[in-house]
Amino acid sequence: MSNVTPQGPMSIDAEGIVTQQFSVPYSFTVAFTRDVFAPGNNLLANTLCSREPNRKHKVLMVLDGSVNKAMPDLQARIASYFAAHEPLFTMVAQPLVVPGGEVAKNDPAVLKSLLDAMQANHLDRQSFVVMVGGGAVLDVAGYAAAITHRGLRTVRLPSTVLGQNDSGVGVKNGVNAYGAKNFWGTFHPPFAVINDFDFLDRLPARERIAGYAEAIKVSLIRDLSFFTWLEDNATALAEGQPGPLAQLVRRGAELHLRHIGTSGDPFEQGSARPLDFGHWSAHKLETLTKHELRHGEAVALGLLLDTRYSVLCGQLSESAFQRVAQLIANVGLPTWHPALEMLTADGKLAVLAGLEEFREHLGGDLTVTLLTALGHGEETKYMNPALVAQAIAELRKWNETKAASSSLGLRAATG
Repeated sequence: MSNVTPQGPMSIDAEGIVTQQFSVPYSFTVAFTRDVFAPGNNLLANTLCSREPNRKHKVLMVLDGSVNKAMPDLQARIASYFAAHEPLFTMVAQPLVVPGGEVAKNDPAVLKSLLDAMQANHLDRQSFVVMVGGGAVLDVAGYAAAITHRGLRTVRLPSTVLGQNDSGVGVKNGVNAYGAKNFWGTFHPPFAVINDFDFLDRLPARERIAGYAEAIKVSLIRDLSFFTWLEDNATALAEGQPGPLAQLVRRGAELHLRHIGTSGDPFEQGSARPLDFGHWSAHKLETLTKHELRHGEAVALGLLLDTRYSVLCGQLSESAFQRVAQLIANVGLPTWHPALEMLTADGKLAVLAGLEEFREHLGGDLTVTLLTALGHGEETKYMNPALVAQAIAELRKWNETKAASSSLGLRAATG
């Protein structure tokens, strides 16, 4: 064979090994609206018809059971919307309602019900799966769509703060298996994302506040000005005021999208995952508490742990930690949970097992993001177990001091 290196993406080396290179461009829109299923709101209709305007597409609707319960008229509104736009696309069946929350990703029957519906309704690769729900439902429905015919089109309508500013605008899908979070999963970008702020108005306070953790996370590693804005608006966010909440969602989504589009590693082929700051312990805490901790609550604790660890490593100031801890407390997120101190049978901190599980999930060397300043993260390949234990002990002390101060303040206020 001739030692030829032709122009273009294919090359042949001296041993005759052929290297073929190609790239596939991806693009998807993230839109913001209210009352997406109002018949006069054409956003969803325009989205579904944007690529082949002359084709009548099949659409399978998937609804989070929690959203369906909170909005009893939702299915009727969806039916009215499709009736108003009937010439353009068709809903192939009544919306498929699946359980919300982590049970959606833990129960194989949920995944099977989604795959059964996609097969029974003969969806093809130009059909759409339109998903309304929290991050867990988007994950499992997106995974089912990704493995059907090697990828159906998905339109995500996240119904939670976390989904609208973080997970719902990303490119990952997955389900839990073998006792590990997202053990089965795919990288399958959505066709589009539509963030309807009306869904957020229906959220219980705990669910709404849990979603703030991912916005705080991305501010800590990417944008000091956003972090400062979160500090200034912490009270309004804790109260759920619509204006600040919408700003948090939009800015959080923009920062997450910017990272996905510009990091050079959108499908995570390497082992650096700055967007997973605070997540090595968060994933383990979810498991240790049998998901009593919401994902965002566990992330808040993970952020605190890694921020405290950054201080102990000498690369972050004490004042920076105090600001992070106070912000997390001020928006209503937890700053402590006993699971941080749970021990294994041999007396080791149970949360430390999260480091090896995280490394395995990364598929290479352990890479953990730590802070060198507010708004700036750097990667490390090693976490000292003794320093992790010290960080946890200092978090407990910080919380005890905070609780004592609150008690003194209450006694002074009441005389």
